[in-house]
Amino acid sequence: MAEAQLCGLQDEFICSVCQDTLTDPVTITCGHNFCLKCLMDYWDQSQVCSCPHCRHVFILRPELKRNNLLNEVIKKLKKTTLSSPPSQNYAGPGDVECDFCTGKKFRAVKSCLTCMASYCQTHLQPHYEIVAWKGHKLVDPDINLKEKLCEKHQKSLEMFCKTDETCICMMCGMTEHNSHEKVELETEREVKQKQLEATLSEIRRRLEKKEKKMKETRRTIEQMKISVERVMEEYDESFTDLIQCIEEAHKKLTDRIREQEKREMEKAEGVMEQLEKEIEALKRRETELKELSESKDHLHFLQTLSPCCVLPDVEDSLSFTLTTDFSSEDLLKELSGLKKHLEKISQWDILPLTPSGREAPIFTLQHPEPQTREEFLQYFCPLTLDINTTNRRLHLSEENKRVTRERTKTEYPDHPDRFGYWAQVLCREALTGTRCYWEVEGSGGGVVVGVAYKGLSRKGRGRECLFGYNDKSWSLQCSQSQYSVRHNNKWTVISAPYSPRIGVYLDWPAGSLSFYSVSHTMTLLHRFNTSFTEPLYPGFGFGLHCSVTISNLTPCDH
Repeated sequence: MAEAQLCGLQDEFICSVCQDTLTDPVTITCGHNFCLKCLMDYWDQSQVCSCPHCRHVFILRPELKRNNLLNEVIKKLKKTTLSSPPSQNYAGPGDVECDFCTGKKFRAVKSCLTCMASYCQTHLQPHYEIVAWKGHKLVDPDINLKEKLCEKHQKSLEMFCKTDETCICMMCGMTEHNSHEKVELETEREVKQKQLEATLSEIRRRLEKKEKKMKETRRTIEQMKISVERVMEEYDESFTDLIQCIEEAHKKLTDRIREQEKREMEKAEGVMEQLEKEIEALKRRETELKELSESKDHLHFLQTLSPCCVLPDVEDSLSFTLTTDFSSEDLLKELSGLKKHLEKISQWDILPLTPSGREAPIFTLQHPEPQTREEFLQYFCPLTLDINTTNRRLHLSEENKRVTRERTKTEYPDHPDRFGYWAQVLCREALTGTRCYWEVEGSGGGVVVGVAYKGLSRKGRGRECLFGYNDKSWSLQCSQSQYSVRHNNKWTVISAPYSPRIGVYLDWPAGSLSFYSVSHTMTLLHRFNTSFTEPLYPGFGFGLHCSVTISNLTPCDH
């Protein structure tokens, strides 16, 4: 008991300069104690000698001598502290500190809901010895005691107002909540506990559903793999008798099927990843609610339950269709009877389509793209620049077939379709449901050739208005040093010899958009494969001192 009392005095032996236990203690005439070194350093840095605690000024600097009696007491205190039980350790990270310790605080062993304070073992003794304090409600150390007080009346929250769904103190119950329905915390806890159980039940139901969907996804992946292997075997059997003629076609078709398989696998893996995240989130919520269910702190339970019981409405958020049937019956028929057309077949693309009445897409065949300029010209489409979309820094000429960027602005009338800030222009023709080809001649650096949906933004300085920086446009940027393509702000650099003449081939039904460098040969720069959903408008963008001329072509031009 004497040791405990001695430990309780340790706060009296703290140096007010370094805020630690006194080392080589000295006592000055005003009665205050300090570490010898701390006091000397303090006076060395000051113009006058004063007490760091009470500010008493000394005319002459006192001679400092160690207080031997006090030094022996401190040594004994340190020995006693080292041998004291763990409950008297200093508070560390995550511990609740004693509210009555001064200087370095001990770890609290109890919190009093009556005093609304936390106590170490020494400062807790009055609660066991003083009759008036023996009736106080002691609980395990609680760092959130302030949350258990009414902010308005600073009284303990002891009741629950069912009308306002909140915890209140007795004073609140007699004033603003006087006419409301009120119950004890324990009573409301029982009601909320049932609500918690219902929420846990719903979590378990959703978990079962998500896990079932995960299993179905895995089965679908296996079916897709089987379908891929089956169609590969069918191709192998068909190509065996014609191997010398179809080696290149076989390789290309195989690669494209594998590419589609990869895309479908990535889609499925994305769905599985999202499902795993949702399952993990639900499991975490289940764990939190289980822990909350076991909590003995009614107030904490009621304050935490409501937000925890609100589950994200994502149960049916994942809706997708996975290609599992990789069959291509048309191709197999062609291979069995059309040996003479193998060269053309090697140029065909396998694309997923969704026929009516089928749940999953199947592979079908794309119309082969032209190879020579003469073949491209069969799909020539004449274009005219739309003056209503032309930026005011652009000048149209040659019957709206040529556009040039100039320093001076052209006074076009206001129009909602006009590009306000960026030097861009669209053509009048809406291309949809067919195959089209056009050529342009560019000059200067920084010419952009592209296509866009009508919904492309026209106003403002944001990049969402630029060709290729959004999901509504596709573009090819041409300069003397390199080409680059862009869609939805995804950028790819292309290495190819420069040519001022660019050819554009659009196969709208197949979702194919190809850019060619046109010289003595047709050099494919890049092909976008997608699924177009709206009519496309050809368009152009310009850097300084650039121009574009739309070529007048006929099927006889070459």
